[in-house]
Amino acid sequence: MKGDKHLATHLATKIIIFFPHSGCHFNNFADCFTNVQISGHFCLQLFCRIICVVGSPICALKLKTTKTVFYSLEVKEHLRPPTDSIHKDSEEHSEHWARRRKLFKESKQRSSAGGSSITSNITEESDTMNSEDTRSVDMSMRDIEDRGFYTETFHSVSWIYHGDEVNQDESAHCLSSCTRPAAIRERTVKISKGMGEYPWGFRIQFSKPIVVTEVDTNGAAEEAGLQVGDYVLAVNGTDVTMVPHSEAADLARQGPDILTLTIGSDIGRMPNTPRPACRGYLHKRTQSSLVKGWRKRWFVLRHDCCLYYYRNKRDEGKSRAQSVVSLEGAVVEADSSLGKPFVFRCCPVSGNRVYYLCATSNQEMKRWLEAMGRAVHPITQDHVWVDVTRHNSNLPPLAVKNPECLGLLHQLDRSKDSWVQHYCVLKDGCLYFYASIRSTCARGGIYLHGYTVRDQMMGSRRSAIELRPPSEEFQVFYLCAENANENKRWISAIKSSTAKWLPLHQAIQDYMSRPSEETRM
Repeated sequence: MKGDKHLATHLATKIIIFFPHSGCHFNNFADCFTNVQISGHFCLQLFCRIICVVGSPICALKLKTTKTVFYSLEVKEHLRPPTDSIHKDSEEHSEHWARRRKLFKESKQRSSAGGSSITSNITEESDTMNSEDTRSVDMSMRDIEDRGFYTETFHSVSWIYHGDEVNQDESAHCLSSCTRPAAIRERTVKISKGMGEYPWGFRIQFSKPIVVTEVDTNGAAEEAGLQVGDYVLAVNGTDVTMVPHSEAADLARQGPDILTLTIGSDIGRMPNTPRPACRGYLHKRTQSSLVKGWRKRWFVLRHDCCLYYYRNKRDEGKSRAQSVVSLEGAVVEADSSLGKPFVFRCCPVSGNRVYYLCATSNQEMKRWLEAMGRAVHPITQDHVWVDVTRHNSNLPPLAVKNPECLGLLHQLDRSKDSWVQHYCVLKDGCLYFYASIRSTCARGGIYLHGYTVRDQMMGSRRSAIELRPPSEEFQVFYLCAENANENKRWISAIKSSTAKWLPLHQAIQDYMSRPSEETRM
């Protein structure tokens, strides 16, 4: 025992001389003893001596690495798994362990704080590499919601953008094309090459800027969302704002089969087409072979053309849906085969299951059949502004042009009673959430249409930012900046940003109630 202590002290001194920066080269420690047969007790003595001499520079991460080395010293060479299998296994479970580390950090900080705490999802560079930033950036409307974008209020009614830097008292002029300046925003359009003499299906004219003057009906360009009046800013990543028209056309013809255009569009050109959600209790027929019956469930039909159902109304927004049914292309019709009134059935395209649903009245059944009928044949083209937000979400936070406000905010996660830190960018009524300022794309956000903002007291925090929706069916959000002055700055910016959008019916009413402009000569 005593000899082990002296030998351990001697080797520890040699190792520290050999590795003067132990934190940088500590992983090489295993290479020194790969083929040396020593006892586990001696390893412990040697490790303790190194700790005594080196001290604080060895962090917890290095401690875990060293502990793994000590265990591996007692493993025979022929029992070690192949290196490639270890590498493959680590790749398969990297996301799993990243989630485990995240939950561990949150639970540790909550326990140390004794209640609500501020937790940052991304605090290390390695976590940033494993974050949402590495996901694919080719997204549809449903994909952008899967990444954490809350878009319910935007799709509930028709909204119209009434210009930049518009005073709220002057909202009556929002429908006047002569007074409202064009609000040009960048977006990305990807067009798959079709067949025929004009495979892309659109026409461009002029130079500096190049303007889209014609889009073929039911063509590839129309399907991708290209519109007449759009400006072509880049072709396949090459800036064409200052090049001749012919050169831009050659870039498109000589490129790949998927033409990627950066387009400048006027987000206030026209209102969006609403896709309001439909919510309510329905009775669902069970599919069990043992027990046949009807169970009351809370159903939600969202604008993504999917029908979600939960056990209770309070579970919406707090837990995952029990099932999700895609209604696009499905057969939805009333059914009288079961001998029960107000029953209708849904036959999705994917899967063999038929859903039998029962309403409480004939009026309620008609309401659901009408809403689900719209979802069966959905509008495939998103509003221009949705494409703009998708384009911005694929940019780093500092690359978003002309942001209205940016900085750190903490968002209340009610399910965990904790505050999650985001680096936030506010632009045109959309609040983008990033893991950090070094992120390459947004991990979520909120469409703020119809939201009101105010200062609200929140428990241990002196003040927080409350984002309240126009109706109780939508989600309430709570945010908090670093101090009261930052809260005021964000509240002022959010008020100005949300004031740029008006519901179409209100814009029309304001326009019609405007006093007539006439002059008697």
